[in-house]
Amino acid sequence: MFLLATIIILSYLVGSIPTSIIISKAVKGIDIRNYGSGNAGGTNVMRVLGWKHGVLVIFLDALKGAIAVVLIARLHYGVLPFQNVSPFDDFTLVQIIAGISAVIGHIWTVFAGFRGGKGIATALGMLLMIITVDMLIAVGIFLIVVSVSRYVSLGSIVSALAVPLSMIFRENVLHTHIEGYNTLLPFVIGVSLLVIFTHRKNLVRLLNGTENKLSFSKKK
Repeated sequence: MFLLATIIILSYLVGSIPTSIIISKAVKGIDIRNYGSGNAGGTNVMRVLGWKHGVLVIFLDALKGAIAVVLIARLHYGVLPFQNVSPFDDFTLVQIIAGISAVIGHIWTVFAGFRGGKGIATALGMLLMIITVDMLIAVGIFLIVVSVSRYVSLGSIVSALAVPLSMIFRENVLHTHIEGYNTLLPFVIGVSLLVIFTHRKNLVRLLNGTENKLSFSKKK
């Protein structure tokens, strides 16, 4: 139990690293949460500091999820402190637990008053390591939606919905075997709902027509 708790805590702490706040303070001496949309995420950094810094933050936030799944989860050895009734092997289950802990850390970071980002990039890094095909499909949908609408929030919400829908379509229509589908699908739905929940204010602004569009203009 101690080892699993250690993995959860370490993954949470890695996810909690406030990359957007660190970079905004290093580049311009500001707390990004006091500017733009007030969100501590890559999109807001892109809006306030420019696309290069925004892309860097998104990459680093995704890296946090990947580190939790690929590296921290490997601390596990032996048997789990509970019966594994899922179709996954113990290590894959530990990867899922580590990944979701990193996402929670990003959203409610202990290093910045529990006011973090929305979890999209960290969830992306986590899920890319577990369901690569479906995540690549979601990334493609995200890029298309954002390029057409210029709403990053809309792209995030649509791509979050696309992941479980892609899994359902591939498994039941294309009859592509997805290992642990029956267990993995509810987990992915849960992550998608969490992402949509963190975008609830954006959704209201989208419906009201007051959401900010993405601009690639160079920041000075």
